Amino acid sequence: MEFIEKTIGEIVGELAKKYPDNLAVKSWGGDFERTWKELDEETDRIAKGLMALGVQKGDKVSVWATNIPEWILALFATTKIGAILVTVNTNYKIFELEYLLRQSDTKVLVMMKGFKDSDYISIINTLLPDLKNSTDGSVKADNLPMLERVIFAGKDTPAGMLPFNDIVKYADKVSDEEYEARKATLHCHEVINIQYTSGTTGFPKGVMLTHYNILNNGKTIGDGMKFTENDKLCICVPLFHCFGLVLGVMACITHATS
Repeated sequence: MEFIEKTIGEIVGELAKKYPDNLAVKSWGGDFERTWKELDEETDRIAKGLMALGVQKGDKVSVWATNIPEWILALFATTKIGAILVTVNTNYKIFELEYLLRQSDTKVLVMMKGFKDSDYISIINTLLPDLKNSTDGSVKADNLPMLERVIFAGKDTPAGMLPFNDIVKYADKVSDEEYEARKATLHCHEVINIQYTSGTTGFPKGVMLTHYNILNNGKTIGDGMKFTENDKLCICVPLFHCFGLVLGVMACITHATS
C-alpha cells in the first residue's frame, strides 16, 4: 500500500484541479452544495479570514456543532493554515465543555445554537458572562484564559458573537503572499486534529492526530470499499466522532468521492 504524504489542504487543492465541477459535498435538504473547486476556493477565503482574526499555526479551533456545513468549512479552512481543529461532542454539558476548552487551550470556538436539550448559547453565556457585550466575538475570561473568540454558525447570531459568514469579510486583510507563505510551512506529520475520548473510565483525553494519520486511515477504508470519483457517501454519524470525520470525510477526499 502506498501511503499519502500530503496535507489535507493539498489533497483538496488537487481535487479542485482534477475534478473542478464534480460534486464535493451536499447537505441534507440540499441547502448547501459545493463542487471541489467551489469548496477549495471558499475554504481558502475562510482560511485567510481566520488568519486575519489572529489564528496562528498550532492554534486550537474547537467546533461544537452537529453535521452542519460550517463544520466541513471549518475543518478544511483550519487545515490550510496549520490550525488544529478540536472536535466537541454535541451532547456536552457545561462542565464538560469548560474542561475541554481549558484542557485543549482552545483559542477560537465555533458553535451553533444547541442540540436536543442542550442550549449551547445559555451554556457559553454562563461560562463567559461578558461575551454578550462584545462586538466581534472577542472574549477574555480568567476561567478560560486561552479562549479569544466565539464564532456562531447559523442564523440570528446571538449578542456578542461573530457570525461565521462574516469570517470571509476579513480575508482581504491577508495577502495571497502571506497565505502561501503560511501554507508553505505545513507538513503532513504535524498535528491537525484533536479528538477527545469518551471518558468512560476517567476524564476525556485529547488524542492528537496528524494529516498523515487521518488521511491514511481514511484511505484504507476507502480502498476497502473501492470508492471512486463516481461514488457518493451518505454520512449519518456525527462528524465530531472518528467514524464521521475519518472513516467518512477522509475516506471520501482520498478517493474524490462526494
